[in-house]
Amino acid sequence: MLPALSRNPLWMGRNGPLLLVIMDGVGYGKYQEGDAVRAADMRNFRWLEANNPSTRLKAHGTAVGLPSDEDMGNSEVGHNAIGCGRVFSQGAKLVSASISSGAMFQGEVWKEIVDNVKSSQRSLHFIGLFSDGNVHSHIDHLRAMTIRAAAEGVNRLRFHLLLDGRDVGSQSALEYVQPFETFLQQFEAQSFDYRIASGGGRQFITMDRYGANWDMVRRGCLPPKPQSSNIGPQIRALLTRI
Repeated sequence: MLPALSRNPLWMGRNGPLLLVIMDGVGYGKYQEGDAVRAADMRNFRWLEANNPSTRLKAHGTAVGLPSDEDMGNSEVGHNAIGCGRVFSQGAKLVSASISSGAMFQGEVWKEIVDNVKSSQRSLHFIGLFSDGNVHSHIDHLRAMTIRAAAEGVNRLRFHLLLDGRDVGSQSALEYVQPFETFLQQFEAQSFDYRIASGGGRQFITMDRYGANWDMVRRGCLPPKPQSSNIGPQIRALLTRI
């Protein structure tokens, strides 16, 4: 059981209803210049802040359970911290810890997958968000899984890259695709068959959580013909035209 939170002795409580309002995107920046919240005419907000007990909370980094203070916050981690009243390590941090300790590769799921592709002499497929945004994923996790797969004798590996552009800069895919192709060359030199097999954007197809157009997702995730060649150069060619 989690320990109960200590009550602040300066807060005596209040009678009547209590309203919790989450204002996504509202926060004070480090500098006054260019700070939209400081510049906005928010007279009711200012009155509440000036005439009631108030404090400011950090909304990024380790304060909300992210791996480091270099990681920007997002609504999901902020909602978790405020709603729970305490900080929990978020997914990316948990995965990093699991990889560092080796626990991830000792799990039954990993062992079963590796044993299956080796015994059947089939390809191992990795699909996921391809960036270092550290909100839903991080490329370092993919690199670690690739290194481990090679160490365990997985001969064929296919990568299905979901390009980001949301948790990282828009049209930044080449900043990630090109270094990853260079990373894969070391395995090619060891006679491993590791290739980028497919890819796509995040927002409207493979990770769409707004329009929820399943037919579009299905068509985006299930191409008519399997791709066995390395399409990294094709991705680069397409992106350089945008």
